[in-house]
Formats: sequence, C-alpha cells, structure tokens
Amino acid sequence: MNWCISMHAHHYLLLHSAVIEKEGCAVVMPAPPGSGKSTLCAGLVHRGWRLLSDELALISLTGTAITPLGRPISLKNQSIEVMRNFVPGAVFSKEVHDTSKGRVALMQVPSAHIERIDETAQPRWVVFPKYVAGSPPQMVPRSKANSMLELGRNSFNYMVLGLKGFEVLSKVIDASDCYDFQYSQLDDAVAAFDDLVARRND
Repeated sequence: MNWCISMHAHHYLLLHSAVIEKEGCAVVMPAPPGSGKSTLCAGLVHRGWRLLSDELALISLTGTAITPLGRPISLKNQSIEVMRNFVPGAVFSKEVHDTSKGRVALMQVPSAHIERIDETAQPRWVVFPKYVAGSPPQMVPRSKANSMLELGRNSFNYMVLGLKGFEVLSKVIDASDCYDFQYSQLDDAVAAFDDLVARRND
C-alpha cells in the first residue's frame, strides 16, 4: 500500500512521516526506521491525539492541509509489547514473524479517528523523534532551514513535483515550529507533546 501511494499519489506532497493532530494543529514526525516514531505515534494516539497517519503525510498542493490516511498502526519487535502494556485492551492483528523488519503486528486505531477521516489538519510543528534508552524527554528547537532540507530527504516525490514541491514544503516549514525530540518513556513523551499545544500561542 505504501508503494502504491508513494508511486502514484502525486496530487499530494508525500512525506515519510507520522502525523498526529490535537485541537486542529498537526505534528509532522519524520524519522528513519528504528527511531521509535511509530511507537511514539501509537502512544500519543491513545492519550488524546488524533491519528492522521503513522507512515505517510499527504499534504495538499494548493495549501498545507494534511489529509488523514485511515489504517492500523504498524509496530515492530519490542514495540508490540510496549504498546500492549501501555494500552491494555488494545486490539492487535496476529504477529508476523521473520519479516525484513523482524516481528510485525498491526494495532487497531480508535474508531473515533476513522469517523473523522474526512477532516484535514494544518501543520503546526515538525518534530524529529528519537528513542534513546534511559533518556529524559528533551524537546530541542532546530533551524527551519535544516528542517526543510531533512523533510525534502524524507519525501517520496519532492523531486517529481519540482518547484511545486519546494513551494508546498516551504509553506509547511513557515507554519511550523521545528524540534528534535529525544525520549525513553511514553508518559514523558505525552506530557512533552501536550506542552506544545499548551504553549502554541506563547
């Protein structure tokens, strides 16, 4: 499914990124495999944030609206047990073993999120997350110029779109505060992200 969208949905700017939303404001979270992006996304989704996507940001070419991509959250290896403990009663698919990414399972998204599948959100933050064992939560501002370069590297069709891709990505960065985020505990991460919303008008 990722391949089909990334190869053909060029009516969007496509970023390899999780996207979550709260109070109309979206967080775009690009990160390489193994960074803890999907685990963080799943944790936040079950603590008051709405899921738009755990994998692909679909950004309008006529503005900056981000369209939800309603599907389960893909979790790998130890993240499966982490989320079983963090969200007792959550629904998971059967685990698939010996994939290229190890052990994989899908986590069901709350039905209320699917019911809002037609509701877009506007970018407000770009956060590059990284799981570091034993680390306290650290939300560190980063430059918009560097963040734009990194988002471009995380895009599936930035080069295909050419000037239009540059213009849309520039609008996303202009509208967003940019951070590096390091964490080890999901409860601490939830508090740090909720603090972004509380301080968004400061």
